[in-house]
Amino acid sequence: MRNICFALILALPLAAEVKVQKGDNRVDVEIGGKPFTTFYFGPDTTKPYLHPLRAASGKVITRLYPMEKVEGESRDHPHHRGLWFTHGDVNGWDFWGNEPGEKSPMKGLGTVVLDKINKVSSGKDHGTIEATFKWLDPSKKQLITETRTMTFYDDPNLRTIDFDIELKALEKVTFGDTKEGTFAIRLADALSEKKGGLMTNAEGATGMKNVWGKRSPWVDYSGEIGGEKVGVAILDNPKNPRHPTWWHSRDYGLFAANIFGLRDFENDKSKDGSFVIEAGKTARFRYRVIIHPGDTAGADIGKAFDAYAKK
Repeated sequence: MRNICFALILALPLAAEVKVQKGDNRVDVEIGGKPFTTFYFGPDTTKPYLHPLRAASGKVITRLYPMEKVEGESRDHPHHRGLWFTHGDVNGWDFWGNEPGEKSPMKGLGTVVLDKINKVSSGKDHGTIEATFKWLDPSKKQLITETRTMTFYDDPNLRTIDFDIELKALEKVTFGDTKEGTFAIRLADALSEKKGGLMTNAEGATGMKNVWGKRSPWVDYSGEIGGEKVGVAILDNPKNPRHPTWWHSRDYGLFAANIFGLRDFENDKSKDGSFVIEAGKTARFRYRVIIHPGDTAGADIGKAFDAYAKK
């Protein structure tokens, strides 16, 4: 009997270490039996986003507002939702500051809406979400088809996500020169430089004054939450357009890679960071996000970038 029971146990499938489960207007991700994040894309959203993001310890490293209202938490920039990818000038429409009722310098607000979830998979080492989205102007005319793949990895100490984003233009599309973009995370207040956090780029420069508007293949933003030292890095894939990217990273907790905002970043009105995707053509953007314990040096983000670049 004992041998039979042992054989049955061996025959059972191993539990997935990364569990990805689709629900109503959301996909939940668990790693090692603990919640990691949720991907939201429902009809009440103006763009898809991940919220919240957690360290391996469970500490939430993103701001909860505006999805949740917590006493004492900052409530500026309601369009800063978790982790997202949009831009502030796409053919003159604002896909960045596009929450209902927000005032924009653009001619109107665009939205990014779900077309379909193509794939949701769980696994021992990683899990995947692949989805297709429509970038719509205010008249609901589609400008772009976005195909996004997010891969979540199992690790006892790190939380790592790979993003592979392909944008296909249905007509000529221009990403205009503005600092308001593009691949972004709104960090928890406690991680911000205003609360004691610190940005560090690949060249070793630190602090907003030396990181904002500068080019670098990666930036790490680290600090302390509830007595725990933690950080998050964004790595810009070497094959991305205009690598290494410029950084729109602020001391209040905005953390964004943006290749389009040259006039602001370089303080030169003669510059034009506009980026055109011709009708029927595509542009591809890839990033890796690493949430780690400790500071930048302890996490050896430079080595992590080298490994990512080789991949």
